[in-house]
Amino acid sequence: MILPFLFIAPTEKMGKGVFTAEDIDAGTVIEISPVIIMGLQERKLLDQTLLHDYIFEWGDTKEQCCMALGYVAVYNHSYQSNCEYEMDYMQELISIRTVRKIVAGEELFINYNGDWNDAATVWFDTK
Repeated sequence: MILPFLFIAPTEKMGKGVFTAEDIDAGTVIEISPVIIMGLQERKLLDQTLLHDYIFEWGDTKEQCCMALGYVAVYNHSYQSNCEYEMDYMQELISIRTVRKIVAGEELFINYNGDWNDAATVWFDTK
């Protein structure tokens, strides 16, 4: 499920991103995406490719990874994101929810650290 007013468009600095054509209230689930789960050996191979930047660690032990379908892999990172993601290991889904009101035309961000406001440096940032 992806809300029909979300769309992918070019960004100024990050290639492509997910945007909204309508205002969205805080706490709104804007996407629920199925995932493809892969094991440790597949993760090692993926880490050698460009796909490394688009996969998520998966499971309580982080020994697996997943590739989310839908728009999930296109959300850009922000340390103070306006959305958060939640993993449902039983149903094999990732949900995206807004953490504040978002206005039409705004880009939607998640924090790649997991918590929407986690300031820990991510792997590609050279702070």
